[in-house]
Amino acid sequence: MITFFIDMPPGTGDIQLTLAQKVPVAGSVIVTTPQDIALLDARRGIEMFNKVKIPVLGVVENMSTHICSNCGHHEAIFGDEGGASLAKEYNVNVLGKLPLSLAIREQSDAGRPIVVNAPESDAAGIYQSIARKLGATLASQQNVQTAMPIIGMSDD
Repeated sequence: MITFFIDMPPGTGDIQLTLAQKVPVAGSVIVTTPQDIALLDARRGIEMFNKVKIPVLGVVENMSTHICSNCGHHEAIFGDEGGASLAKEYNVNVLGKLPLSLAIREQSDAGRPIVVNAPESDAAGIYQSIARKLGATLASQQNVQTAMPIIGMSDD
């Protein structure tokens, strides 16, 4: 079995609908920020996936807190627990909460994901935890084969 992760823009546009209709999809992950306006888009995404019978595997809250690069103080500048309330509303799990982090942005822009470039960092640990929870959720689905796929990274 080959597993692909497709990162798409938020919403319910042509890309999402075409994939839902043309490609066998094991599930979707809803990524949102905690702001009310972003949660509206996330709700529309969940509703669309429910209508086309694609399971929502969970919610990831991006930019959940700002972490001061000088002192390490965490502040929920975009709101607090928006992803958790969305997950509760639709009876799905919160897979994780990613901070608004300069290191994540800088390393992503440089083409070096933080999980590769700084695998022992707190941010990498959050990504790894999300991946484990997602893998466990996929494995628990009834329609998944007994062998889990091997997921790797390549710079091809």
